[in-house]
Amino acid sequence: MSHEQYENPLISRYASRDMSFLWSPQKKHSTWRRLWLALAESEQELGLSITDEQLEAMRANLDNIDFDLAAKHEKRRRHDVMAHVETFGEAAPIAKPIIHLGATSCFVTDNTDLILLRESLELVRDRLVRCIYLLANFAKQYRDVACLGFTHLQSAQPTTIGKRATLWCYDLVLDLEEVEHRLELLRFRSTKGTTGTQASFLELFEGDHTKVKALEKRVAEKMGFDQLYAVTGQTYSRKIDSQVLDCLSGIAQSTHKIATDIRILAHRREVEEPIEKDQIGSSAMPYKRNPMRSERICGLARYVISNQANGANTLATQWMERTLDDSANRRLSLPLSFLGIDAILIILANVCDGMVVYPALIKRHLQEELPFMATENLMMAAVKAGGDRQDLHEKIRIHSRNAGARIKNEGLTNDMLDRIKEDPAFPKFDAEAILEPLQYVGRAPEQVDDFLADIIQPIRDRYPHVTLDNEELKV
Repeated sequence: MSHEQYENPLISRYASRDMSFLWSPQKKHSTWRRLWLALAESEQELGLSITDEQLEAMRANLDNIDFDLAAKHEKRRRHDVMAHVETFGEAAPIAKPIIHLGATSCFVTDNTDLILLRESLELVRDRLVRCIYLLANFAKQYRDVACLGFTHLQSAQPTTIGKRATLWCYDLVLDLEEVEHRLELLRFRSTKGTTGTQASFLELFEGDHTKVKALEKRVAEKMGFDQLYAVTGQTYSRKIDSQVLDCLSGIAQSTHKIATDIRILAHRREVEEPIEKDQIGSSAMPYKRNPMRSERICGLARYVISNQANGANTLATQWMERTLDDSANRRLSLPLSFLGIDAILIILANVCDGMVVYPALIKRHLQEELPFMATENLMMAAVKAGGDRQDLHEKIRIHSRNAGARIKNEGLTNDMLDRIKEDPAFPKFDAEAILEPLQYVGRAPEQVDDFLADIIQPIRDRYPHVTLDNEELKV
């Protein structure tokens, strides 16, 4: 490893080897060779003069790529595809005359990108499902642990830890649906020709339109696709890239929200991400326990969200049948967005697998605010006993302001219920009973149960191969 050149931390620190391999030169260029083989096989099957020996020579050299030789050719030719055509031809000399026959560069570059998009989305899908499972398990475990709810980041009606986790989980479920949608609609460019007219293939097959159509279908099937984009220019529409980057940005948005919530809860010491035995939180403050994983998720998520604009702007500025200003941008925005999301979901799975909950502190925080929230029940009881709702509302407003001032200005405990007890406008009540937290959480526990049954179980049924037994949970 050289320490004198910049290394992309998405590869060296964060993303998985699986995702890194998908966007590697080896994967890309061996896929190019498989496309050239599929093209030659299909052309032979449809009557072109290509021998079995030529095909065998190609098959024997799909993965043994001489990258140094290809680099020399590219330096001379200033064209990466032709550099690899020549490199492949030198590895399989007998096949050299028919490699890339009738094709344009985008036959290999664009079709390969579609294959990589599909395989990368499948990997992202499985990582999403794993995070969904982990959050669902967490929600089940804490379905009825009452906690303060927050609106405007101010104390609000109580909910439960498990119900809050379903909110996080459901965002990921919606992201999963979008990934599934993108995979369902992903198609193949196949043999569309230099400007998308298939003119060169029509020439090869001497004007036989039936064979030209059969060629693109056969090549697509050999590469694992059963659907084709109806029309293309030289490239498949960059709308596809834009939609995929939108999808990845959506996942980044969801995970940023989850990680931010965890960071806020860590500040309150109610929920914390896992921490290693010898982990250091600060070089200066040994006592610190910082939410560094959640912070990393947020940092990476902002990067992936920012890449969404690359897809939109690239699509918007494609002229006529294509321009080449998309190429350099796509070499960065597509792989780095996938690597970013891959890293985010690995870290999130680790966080969700080891989240620590502190019920005693959660209860204490809730008890500090619950007297305010109990006032609505007390007001209703007083109305039933013959009180005027508007007068009672005003009394509670004044009592709550005075109790709040005592807490904020003097640092004393919440005496809201004592104030109401002494007010003759309100009937007698059992303070202990009225402060039972679960009577204020509504259907939160039951909503968790319904969510697990109606939303999570169908996902488990669709993806039985995704398990929680994964070394990446231990990052």
